[in-house]
Formats: sequence, structure tokens, C-alpha cells
Amino acid sequence: MFWAMVMNTFQHSIDLTSREVARGCHVVLLAVIFLVAVTFGAGAQTAKSSGPPLPRFASLKSSKVNVRRGPGKEYPIAWVFKSLGLPVEIIKEYENWRQVRDSEAAVGWIHAGLLSGRRTAIVAPWAASKAQSEANVALYASRSNGKTILAYVEPGTVIGILQCDGAWCEISVDDFRGWMAQSKLWGIYPNERLK
Repeated sequence: MFWAMVMNTFQHSIDLTSREVARGCHVVLLAVIFLVAVTFGAGAQTAKSSGPPLPRFASLKSSKVNVRRGPGKEYPIAWVFKSLGLPVEIIKEYENWRQVRDSEAAVGWIHAGLLSGRRTAIVAPWAASKAQSEANVALYASRSNGKTILAYVEPGTVIGILQCDGAWCEISVDDFRGWMAQSKLWGIYPNERLK
């Protein structure tokens, strides 16, 4: 429709004076500007985030999740997560797909339906290669290093986050519930508060 209008204006302008030709060109130029504005405006609307600001953490809803090379089922599977509740960091969104990063900095795409807002974390994944006695992380009865130690948790263990105050997180792991230094967890940002 637009191009028919442009051609119609062009054909009529051949028989017109130069002032009328200039007016016809202005009409065409305004129509082009309008189309560009509508096109880019629609694109901006689809780029909106679906939830809280990015980046943000989420967890896997399933014990088997395909991670793809792009945002769609037509993209090949890059790898498969096999851990229910594993935390991932959402860094980008495209329609129903989320680009995620794991604790090893690997990046891929997951369908949004396979992600949960439930907060989990991994205990000190960077310490997994250390000797076991050096790497274990203390779980305390309260928010202080000097208090009763309930258990030691191995690096790489996935835990549930109940709340965080910016320095300490109340967590649950197996049959234990206690406090762990927030700096020992991957799945929550430094100084982030969570209730």
C-alpha cells in the first residue's frame, strides 16, 4: 500500500510544477520516517525484560535440561544439565528463551519454562579442586564465625537459599538448616539481600 502511494505520487508529480513536486517529496519523506519509527518502536517493545532486571539468578526446574547454542529448538544442543535446582545466571532474554551462564562461565540458551525463580546456590565451586579438608565450608547455627558449627559442606554442593542479609545466608542442605558466609556461595550476588 505504501509503495503504491509513493508510485502514484511520483507519477502525478511528473506533470506538476517544481513547487508541487517538492511538496510531494515531503509527503513521501514523512511517510518513510513514519514507517521507520513504527518499525523500530515495535522492535524496542519486544526487547523488554520479562521480569526483574538482568542479570539475575534462577534455578533449573528439571533434572535434565538441554542447553542450546541459540534461542530456539532449531539450534543444536550444546550440553545437558543433569541437576534439579542447579543455579544459573540469566544474562539475556529473547522471547521465551533465556541466555544463561553457569558457575564455570559456560553460556547457552534455555527455554524459560525450564527455569524457576526459586533461589539456590552452589557452595564454593571455585574450591572444588582443593584438598577436601581445606575446601569444606562451615555451616553455622547463627550469622557469625565464632558460633556453633553444625556441619561442613563440600564445595560444589547445591543448597537452597532461605534468606540473605548481604553478608550471611540462611540455607538448607539435606537435613541441615543454618547460616553460611554469602561470599562462599555462587548463586547470589555480593551484598544482595534476599527475604
